Amino acid sequence: MTTTAEQLSATTLLRFATAGSVDDGKSTLVGRLLHDSKSVLADQLEAVEQVSLSRGQEAPDLALLTDGLRAEREQGITIDVAYRYFATARRRFILADTPGHVQYTRNMVTGASTAELAVVLVDARNGVVEQTRRHAAVAALLRVPHVVLAVNKMDLVDYAEPVFAAIAEEFTAYAASLGVPEITAIPISALAGDNVVEPSAHMDWYGGPTVLEHLETVPVSHDLTACHARFPVQYVIRPQTAEHPDYRGYAGQIAAGVFRVGEAVSVLPSGRTTTITGIDALGESVDIAWAPQSVTLRLADDIDISRGDLIAPAADVPPVTQDVEATVCHVADQPLSVGQRVLLKHTTRTVKAIVKDIPSRLTLDDLSQHPAPGQLVANDIGRVVVRTAEPLALDTYADSRRTGSFLLIDPADGTTLSAGMAGTAFAAATEPVAADDDAEWDF
Repeated sequence: MTTTAEQLSATTLLRFATAGSVDDGKSTLVGRLLHDSKSVLADQLEAVEQVSLSRGQEAPDLALLTDGLRAEREQGITIDVAYRYFATARRRFILADTPGHVQYTRNMVTGASTAELAVVLVDARNGVVEQTRRHAAVAALLRVPHVVLAVNKMDLVDYAEPVFAAIAEEFTAYAASLGVPEITAIPISALAGDNVVEPSAHMDWYGGPTVLEHLETVPVSHDLTACHARFPVQYVIRPQTAEHPDYRGYAGQIAAGVFRVGEAVSVLPSGRTTTITGIDALGESVDIAWAPQSVTLRLADDIDISRGDLIAPAADVPPVTQDVEATVCHVADQPLSVGQRVLLKHTTRTVKAIVKDIPSRLTLDDLSQHPAPGQLVANDIGRVVVRTAEPLALDTYADSRRTGSFLLIDPADGTTLSAGMAGTAFAAATEPVAADDDAEWDF
């Protein structure tokens, strides 16, 4: 007889995020998803029922299943990203419920950065608003391959098909122009449970899947072994003990791809080439290792390698550059300005840098580029050119979400300023803005 553990190990994992404007019902949708899929423990449901009764609500407020912070419960809003783990017979899920307020867009960037699917909620009464477009743009920038438009509160518009059709058409056209490869629109009522887990009896005009059915069947791929092999060095291990007098290993987590003993590799940014003589994983020597395993590589030559260096196959190395062209989501309250000194953190490497140029800022209404804004403020999405003090081995974000992303950090207090994605902004966008040569840089 097959055990539950064996069933779960045989199912695939889907990471997905929810997003939408304030009061669109994200937390209620997540709560309904957990409740109707029997993923809520009895004591959790009892606690929600007690809080709901204390507020004078007759039915349990399912949003409380995800709004865990006291401030969230008191204000009835989502502030931080709430992660929830649940499973059905067909698939396991890691869900990131992200806030809807404009000032918390940075949290949506966090929640969607590792997601394979994003559920964008829209209030059927309000349609597509600026925050909806912002979330669609963030999903496109983060190269989330699947986007679900959940048109919520259909019960408040009498389950009218024309209302849903108009919203779906507008959003689909907008998201497609951003290069989102797949968009699925589903009419729902999270409060009533229509088309969340069970099909709605009120919308016989809709013949598509429910939200859970789509989540269970959407194709996902976690095969990082097919990507360019990349190994950011986290730590150099040199025990220098009687048992291991000459041991020198380079520890870290494989970001993508496969590494094999005997393979020729290059160490970046120096460009030195050597061969892998051994791979240690969990205290044992192995012949092969793949992402996302944490391993220690042993190399044939004593090369100067330290934390932040990148090991890659000699025949497939990323470009090394000091001029980084990227799209960033600015997440700090303080603006990002031309000429500003920052720290750039890429994988395990952190280097000093200067914001050389901000060529444009994205206008979300019509996707036009506002040229030379001079600075980016909180929640802005814009193009930047950054000059680093030291060379970086940087993939484009389109090639690798792991090694094509970076953070810009305030060197004074360590605050994260912007989340960056190297290379072309959107899948359907034109070539990135070129960096100008400037002889006046002081590094």
